[in-house]
Amino acid sequence: MTRDPVFSLPDAAGNLVSLADLRGRRAVLYFYHRDNTSGCTKEACGFRDIYSEYRARNIAVLGISTDGAASHAKFAAKYQLPFPLLCDSKAEVATAYGCYGLKKFMGKEFMGIIRSTFAIDPDGRIEKVYCKIKPESHAAEILADLLEISPE
Repeated sequence: MTRDPVFSLPDAAGNLVSLADLRGRRAVLYFYHRDNTSGCTKEACGFRDIYSEYRARNIAVLGISTDGAASHAKFAAKYQLPFPLLCDSKAEVATAYGCYGLKKFMGKEFMGIIRSTFAIDPDGRIEKVYCKIKPESHAAEILADLLEISPE
């Protein structure tokens, strides 16, 4: 598989998080539509609920959307999210990963993030891509897949 598009994005506190910072460990990058929407909240809380299992296996979890730092900070505080939410305000990283494009909702077309997740290996290579996602069970599905690829 190919290397991931490199990036550096600010988190809710303004700290830059880079893909290069994750070398040597697995990472899960999940791209989501908006803070505080139904599906995105279920997805984020799914990661929150089993985050200790990700952490015990040294797997980083990063949520990425086009929302700003203030929105991310409120969302993370409201739902006690223990992992960084990154601000991709111009959708440059989402575009580089191929998960930003034309969407349709209730008869309207608009540009936005297409819910997608990328499992990245310790060498910075994409291990698996998830496009059809059920927000409620997504975090557990990814963890199970990563354990199957590389059991403890």
